[in-house]
Amino acid sequence: MVFSSAIFLLLFLPVVFLLNWFIKREYSNILLLTASLVFYAWGEPVLVLLMMVSIVINWASGYFISRSEGNVRAFFLAAGVICDLGILGYYKYAGFFARIVNGLCGRKLLPELEIPLPIGISFFTFQAISYIVDVYRGDTEASPRLTNVALYISFFPQLIAGPIVKYRDINKQIENRTMNPKKVAAGFTRFIYGLGKKVLISNVLGMCVDTIYAYDISAVSSTTAWIASLTYTLQLYYDFSGYSDMAIGLGKMFGFKILENFNYPYLSRSISEFWRRWHISLGSWFREYVYIPLGGNRRGKVRTYINLAIVFFLTGLWHGASFSFVTWGIYHGFFTIIERLGFSKLLKKTGPLSILYTDLIVNFGFVIFRAEDLMTGLRFLARMVFPWRYAGIATRTWEYMDSKTVCMFLAGVIGMGLLTLLPDRLRKMWRGSVPEAVYCSCVLILCLAAITANTYNPFIYFQF
Repeated sequence: MVFSSAIFLLLFLPVVFLLNWFIKREYSNILLLTASLVFYAWGEPVLVLLMMVSIVINWASGYFISRSEGNVRAFFLAAGVICDLGILGYYKYAGFFARIVNGLCGRKLLPELEIPLPIGISFFTFQAISYIVDVYRGDTEASPRLTNVALYISFFPQLIAGPIVKYRDINKQIENRTMNPKKVAAGFTRFIYGLGKKVLISNVLGMCVDTIYAYDISAVSSTTAWIASLTYTLQLYYDFSGYSDMAIGLGKMFGFKILENFNYPYLSRSISEFWRRWHISLGSWFREYVYIPLGGNRRGKVRTYINLAIVFFLTGLWHGASFSFVTWGIYHGFFTIIERLGFSKLLKKTGPLSILYTDLIVNFGFVIFRAEDLMTGLRFLARMVFPWRYAGIATRTWEYMDSKTVCMFLAGVIGMGLLTLLPDRLRKMWRGSVPEAVYCSCVLILCLAAITANTYNPFIYFQF
């Protein structure tokens, strides 16, 4: 089930919200846990059992860690993390690593299994790991209630595609939270903004991108490759940030405060800053549970660069079992290290050109990220960087880009941060105003019309 589906908008959400509003507070967690399991089981009727097994393992690990000392505590932590990574590794990476081993050996030593990937497994696995690590560190108390940990890991607003939530940021809200009309209205408004991003902008741009990438590469001109890359850069942002907005809005509607996951990343003036603004919860997770434990920047420059390289390699691998994703991660790590070596000082002197530099680097990276394989991505990049070599290729623009796509592209450019240039006074006047209510009503109606009229409704980050 996806947020931008008729079944969710017209049935699941209204029923769950109304039940949660009217039942006694002490039953709210059970209701939301049940709803979350139904939400996941709608798309994964069998693999929901896998998530339930993960919940039990991590609750038990946290319980025994909190009641043990010394090496025994470390044992239960290691056992929990190994189980989490083992489940993730089997379902997401077993076939990938088998292909690598077989390719290096020149023969089929390992079976190349085609294992169905559970939706959102990378997200709920990272949440589970953060829970038991925080219990081990003493950053949060282990919950004696299985239902609390289960709700934390499976809470449907951020179960499938984040944001990645830490238990210490939400445990008190699980035990005690308040709901009032003001919070609900703010949550509903935020949800509609996210829904509009996803349905009205990302979906329209996505059809253009998919059409171009379906072409034989020999038919893709330099102009077409640039259009595809720029359009995908916007599509991905509005797809993922739209989902995060909907998750945050839904959290508010049920009394939870979920931390922000995006902060206008395409206004960044360096790749380092980009990663402080893009998928904030993932960057925070890797910084806290990988980069700092490796030593962070406390062990000299060389070790810092090695730690950054490891983090970005794992960031790419986290996104998928593919050389394209791994290359994309290493690519971002390379530019982050280059900036640390001193290039960031030069960027600070270039003013707005630093934004152009950052967006160009990010755009090139997303070409690799989107391509079916690494070689296809490199061939797209070749057309972008060496346009004169592909000048004779003629692909009619109208075949993949119509007037609606152009309008949504322009809307995407405006919405990626230009509105922040408006005076604070105007933005404060807009929030909670009658014009905003009218605007949100129109967006909701347009979204519902688009959803009922069109079956094209992918969520890019569901594959992770």
